[in-house]
Amino acid sequence: MPTGIIVNGAAIFIGGLIGGLAGHLLSEKFKEEINLIFGISSMVMGIIAIAPAKNMAAVIFAIIIGTALGLVLHFGVWINRGAGLMQRGIAKIAPVKSGMPEEEFMSTLITVIVLFTASGTGIYGSLVNGMTGDSTILISKSILDFFTAIIFAANLGYVVSFIVVPQFIILYILFLLAGVIYPLTNPAMIADFKAVGGALMMATGFRITKIKIFPTADMIPSMILAMPFSWAWMNWILPMLTN
Repeated sequence: MPTGIIVNGAAIFIGGLIGGLAGHLLSEKFKEEINLIFGISSMVMGIIAIAPAKNMAAVIFAIIIGTALGLVLHFGVWINRGAGLMQRGIAKIAPVKSGMPEEEFMSTLITVIVLFTASGTGIYGSLVNGMTGDSTILISKSILDFFTAIIFAANLGYVVSFIVVPQFIILYILFLLAGVIYPLTNPAMIADFKAVGGALMMATGFRITKIKIFPTADMIPSMILAMPFSWAWMNWILPMLTN
């Protein structure tokens, strides 16, 4: 049962409705400062996920090589283009009411679509939920997403609520794929996978707080490499180092 995905989708949908309805009551100062709390919360989740890593060298290699691969293939650019297509479809369903200039509105909305549908935390949490049944990562993310949706919907309108449709589809596909992946793993590989996901959570936190704009979308391929690198480290590299 994809409990975490359902809870996450409900949090975004309800938060978007509340923000669209009552967002005008929130001051700009409040919106800006509450984002700092979202960011530090994401960092805390990332630190907790990184701590149990079993093969830190494999984790570092996965992050570096995966991000380099994402940058070379312009992974983030493709995700942004996909988000733009989603936006045009969503705009036909949901009313778009905003006093923001059109260019700024589009840029912000695409950021929100990427944040909710292609974030490292969402991908990582969906796979963990499918592999182990642990939905706590997605439920923790849901708390952040609920308030994030309120803040963004205060500026963008009800369109934020409808992001839940592509978000649920993408995360549910990952949830189903996890059932195929899990039998091929072991506890150390899962711990290393969580650590790579934790690094993406920390990068997301820095991005939300605007301390440093990490290329989080380009970092996503590192999650694909995490478990293969962990396996290779334990079965190929460590035996050579211990002999």
